[in-house]
Amino acid sequence: MMPSLRKILATSIAAATVWTASTAVAAPLPDDEQQSTTSHADRTDRTDRAHRADHVVLLALDGFDVEYLDLVRDDAGSPGTVEMPNLRALLRRGSVTTSTGVMTSITNPSWSSVATGSWPATHRNTAYWFDPATNTARGQQRDLAVPTVAQSIREQGGTVFSAQWFILQNYGVTFGDPDALYTQPGGPCARRTDDLVAVLGGEPVSSNGELVTTSSVPDLMAVYCDTLDAIGHDGGDADPRIPGALEDIDRQIGRIVAAAKEAGVYDSTAFVITGDHGMTTFDKGFAAEGLAAIEAAGFTPQVLTSGQSPAPGTDVAIVVGGVADVRLIGERAGDRAAVRRLERALTALPQVRNVFDKADQRRLRMSPNHGDLLVEPEPGWSFGATPADAAGRHGATTELRVPLVLAGAGVRPGAHPRGPRHVDVAPTISALLGYAPPSGSEGRVLREALRR
Repeated sequence: MMPSLRKILATSIAAATVWTASTAVAAPLPDDEQQSTTSHADRTDRTDRAHRADHVVLLALDGFDVEYLDLVRDDAGSPGTVEMPNLRALLRRGSVTTSTGVMTSITNPSWSSVATGSWPATHRNTAYWFDPATNTARGQQRDLAVPTVAQSIREQGGTVFSAQWFILQNYGVTFGDPDALYTQPGGPCARRTDDLVAVLGGEPVSSNGELVTTSSVPDLMAVYCDTLDAIGHDGGDADPRIPGALEDIDRQIGRIVAAAKEAGVYDSTAFVITGDHGMTTFDKGFAAEGLAAIEAAGFTPQVLTSGQSPAPGTDVAIVVGGVADVRLIGERAGDRAAVRRLERALTALPQVRNVFDKADQRRLRMSPNHGDLLVEPEPGWSFGATPADAAGRHGATTELRVPLVLAGAGVRPGAHPRGPRHVDVAPTISALLGYAPPSGSEGRVLREALRR
């Protein structure tokens, strides 16, 4: 089956068994028993305990849907055709599992949770919402209310490098700082990997036009690539360019490993590879039907784009980003009965999979900046116009699951973490390096996958 069809059938998402022995099949609710916060024992200083790795390389892959692993050839005769020999070699020193993201499954809030170890309710990074304070729609932003893993490592005397992983920019790394260096080369994944290879080799890299050499091989090194996301948005989750993109990513993994070996740090380096969200194909829009249903319920709605303010007389502001953020404004703001009437009208639409009210949003630990309701489309649909060709979207619960690779120094080969989540990545990286986790971290260290 094509990936989009599996989403429509709402089956559990899993890679081939050679890739993963456990998958996050439970509903992604942050209030179940596994949602323990970082313990006091995790907050010891690096100088007080042995660290498992001298360095961690994080490969942050935008739009890395877990179902893409089904395309990969393995050693057990899977039907996949994509060759990823460098990833397979890396996995002999670790594991890959299915990790669960956060709502909304949009890039900036998702990477914010990976970087801080906290839920959107805590870090407050929010995407595609209506801001009543400014009376404008907002798109994506980089605001963070809690420290990132980069800031935490720096505060404890460590060093960090980030090639294009923008969520850390000015939150632990910056242009021109040899101990906390940020570069933004643009271009394909290979160009961004160039910078990491150079840093591993002790060579200078261009940081906002200035050639800078890091003071040493940094403790944490991150590379961000968004090829999969760009392809997915353009053609959907079954776009024929995806296999080639995966093979290119594997080449970059090989280059990073080779550079680490050349630098003499491979045996003391851990590798973390993950995505921010998955991707769902859509070829139909229901904006007209959605607006008609809202109007029939007695409201005057308007769909707004980033920076836009509603016209006079509008009482329902809608901002679309995968899901539709719906807020009552003006005299109807805060009218609970009106919210329930609006919710009933939207829930009745066959194109709608879920409508999350404020109680649902709190349960999922979503940002409190979101509106009264969040409307999640069924797979195949978007709260927008019908596109000319199939395209891809994310933001919904159908795009929460991504691969998580843990491998290398300090990692137990073949030991799969139990139910990993975005919020577990930062505390686990910190534990590998022997640092305390970020102060706002709400995730846990994936100890079952690490060496004692």
